[in-house]
Amino acid sequence: MAHDKDYVILSADYSQIELRIMAAFSKDETMLESFRNGIDIHASTASKVFKVPLAEVTSEMRRRAKMVNFGIIYGISAFGLAQRLAIPRKEAADIIEAYFQQFPAVKKFMDESIRKAQRNEYAETLLGRRRYLREINSANRTEREFAERNAINAPIQGTAADMIKLAMIRIHEFLQREKLKTRMILQVHDELVFEAHVDELAHVKDKIEDLMKHALPLEVPMEIGLGTGTNWLEAH
Repeated sequence: MAHDKDYVILSADYSQIELRIMAAFSKDETMLESFRNGIDIHASTASKVFKVPLAEVTSEMRRRAKMVNFGIIYGISAFGLAQRLAIPRKEAADIIEAYFQQFPAVKKFMDESIRKAQRNEYAETLLGRRRYLREINSANRTEREFAERNAINAPIQGTAADMIKLAMIRIHEFLQREKLKTRMILQVHDELVFEAHVDELAHVKDKIEDLMKHALPLEVPMEIGLGTGTNWLEAH
């Protein structure tokens, strides 16, 4: 909660940051086009996977596509997807297969990420931070598959973390340089939380959004969700 009436809580949240980074890394044209044109990525995925026009995508189709979109980043299996969606394993396997048929560049990126990690025994972010994966060539299947999932996820999740940290540094420098009363007080996953002075609100909102969007330029645009309130809950 803001400490007095002259301040409000400002929330600035990256929208679908990991999916956007996946699109940039894989260079999948369908994903890139969806993000560039502001199309709902989950509806777009559902349209491709279930082979229906975008306008005919149902809420259930979108829900399943959303689960696949986020699950793919973490190397979800047919068994895992079946559990999350409460559907038969065969149906989940068919959905994943359809996804890779429609988004072959994503499958290629995932396979290449695993091969690269097998050669180097580490995965790295766009800025070169490494996560070592000694078990990637293990004879133990459980250890190997865990490392393979991290080989796919670590570059994406790690690059998202790099982007947020760069944004935090530049926003801090901006607030200090202009001697503003607004303070950055918290990071929560892909979100930055501020205590913003009401007289500065319009100015800092625009600048924070711009600095977050352009912290680490990629082929796909970043979108920032902004909200204000007397407390963190209201800011959402």
